[in-house]
Amino acid sequence: MSKHDALIRLTASEAVRLLKRKEISPLDLIDASQARVSEVEAQLNALPTACFDRARERARQWMAAPADPHTPGWLGGLPVSIKDMTEVAGVRTTYGSPLYQDFIPNESHPLVTRIEAKGALVVAKSNTPEFAAGGSTFNPVFGATRNPWNTALTCGGSSGGAAVSVATGQVWLAHGSDHGGSLRRPASYCGVVGLRPSPGRVTRGTVDTLFSPLQVEGPMARNIPDLALFLDAMAGRCVHDPMTYDSPARSYVQAVEAAPAQGPRRIAYCGDFDGAVPVDRETLALCEQAVRRFEEAGCIVEAVSPDIAALADAFLILRSQVFVVEREHDLAAHRERIKADVVWNTELGLTSTASAIAWAERERAAFYRRMAAIFSRYDVFVTPAAPTPAFDVNLRNPATIAGRPLQHYLAGSMLCGAISMTGCPAVSLPCGFDQYGRPLGLQIVAPPRRDDLALQVAALYEQICQYDRLLPISPRTGTVPPAEAPLPA
Repeated sequence: MSKHDALIRLTASEAVRLLKRKEISPLDLIDASQARVSEVEAQLNALPTACFDRARERARQWMAAPADPHTPGWLGGLPVSIKDMTEVAGVRTTYGSPLYQDFIPNESHPLVTRIEAKGALVVAKSNTPEFAAGGSTFNPVFGATRNPWNTALTCGGSSGGAAVSVATGQVWLAHGSDHGGSLRRPASYCGVVGLRPSPGRVTRGTVDTLFSPLQVEGPMARNIPDLALFLDAMAGRCVHDPMTYDSPARSYVQAVEAAPAQGPRRIAYCGDFDGAVPVDRETLALCEQAVRRFEEAGCIVEAVSPDIAALADAFLILRSQVFVVEREHDLAAHRERIKADVVWNTELGLTSTASAIAWAERERAAFYRRMAAIFSRYDVFVTPAAPTPAFDVNLRNPATIAGRPLQHYLAGSMLCGAISMTGCPAVSLPCGFDQYGRPLGLQIVAPPRRDDLALQVAALYEQICQYDRLLPISPRTGTVPPAEAPLPA
């Protein structure tokens, strides 16, 4: 095994420990990352914009004056990827849109500034759907990103390139964002872990939707300790974002280390909200089996299905208001150059009445109260992380799920979208594979601001099942499995 191969197989936590002891240097890791990108990127298209020269320059600056290695979230010169919705100074940032295909920002997003101060080295921008609208990662600027477990399949969206970059060892940690599942579904499809943090946990920088709790920034990684490490680097109060709050007294890494001694006692499991959310039959069966693995740690697992009522319609209305804030002016000036899904989301918001918005807020509040009642009896709430395994890379979304036609690309997103409406943190982590070898994930949801608990429970599950040990992987070719395949005998 070459030195580069050995380095990419280190976990982020292992690499940071070696950096702290000066047994390796940031430049060693940049070289290993670049070699791995050269090896696999042509088959995947996960990191279409590289900036290795910038990373080396910053690495030399960091090595001359490193930050305190005892600071929570200290990354010490670790290469990471940044989603192409987020600005990195001097690096092309397109938002997946031809409107911005040549845009090079002069300043970095505040989150990038924060993690670079902890020693993150940005080596590439990860691919995303246009304006991050989509459950499959493709755009007219860079094309489609492919799933490393089977390159005929999608990696999910919208943080698809991020998920692929960590799954294949191109980087050790990846940044992403989440509105209706954009960190969680790609994690499920690609066999990695992703966290949708509580709103305010991670700065959203200078966006115009500063007071909306629906959109969040967050981390992706190959395992839960690495996810906690990156969250520590991201977390904290930010002057640019009024919803942010101070980092916890106990770091997320320390919380995860305490997971075996502080495991959950009672777990509520919901497969498909009593049939209200379409979920692929095999996914449903396998996730129901997978969640029972918690019983090996002495946990009580019980079926619980809160009434989801008309939450899907409420989610669409409230989500569309975010699109109005972000895309109204682009739509007015360049409608013909914006993809149909973005136009649809924005126009839905423009035509929603004040009464409809008020109704949606009442529905959201009512569902949160139902979830709060569950958390009064159970430590966490668990669902499948995605309603299907990865599907054809050439599709926006499956035509049907469990025999039910999808009216639009968001119709299959409510396992995650419902949780986005609550403001609860949620972790997606691998829980097995279907009959065609496609990864599946569980979504572990904790009460608001209990990101530590979500990570602890996920860490316990990871210790039981150890799917993280399968990563990183090299791209595998394959074919698209049949839709709605029969359950295996």
